[in-house]
Amino acid sequence: MAGVWRASGGVENRPAREYDRRVKGPPIKVRCDCGAVRSVPYGETWTCEECGRRWNTSQIPSEEYWGILKQMRRYRLEAMGVALLIAAVFVTLGLTIGQRFFLMAPLALGVWFLWYMPGWRKKVRAAARSLPTWDLTPE
Repeated sequence: MAGVWRASGGVENRPAREYDRRVKGPPIKVRCDCGAVRSVPYGETWTCEECGRRWNTSQIPSEEYWGILKQMRRYRLEAMGVALLIAAVFVTLGLTIGQRFFLMAPLALGVWFLWYMPGWRKKVRAAARSLPTWDLTPE
């Protein structure tokens, strides 16, 4: 049982609701044969206002779609991990050896932004350019 705080003072006990909200991925850009373009969430359908064709993004294999999202999440976590590693090294050195290492932090930030991040962006952009495209068929 989960407790819920009431404004009148005290805790009201009621059963905890399960967290069932589905995580949605980024929308997919669908181009209709008539030229209309719309961003549609994965798994949903869109009916073109101009020609009436109906497009279903569920035609995209879910393993491929969620695999791409997993790969992009891995890239973001990699960048955050390197940043945390650099911060941990400087904090550890600053606390154990001396505070002069804190003065070198701007140098580390410069290396991070001028050397590591451009390479990381180049890698992510190359991966994004090589993503597959799917040809949906109207229903």
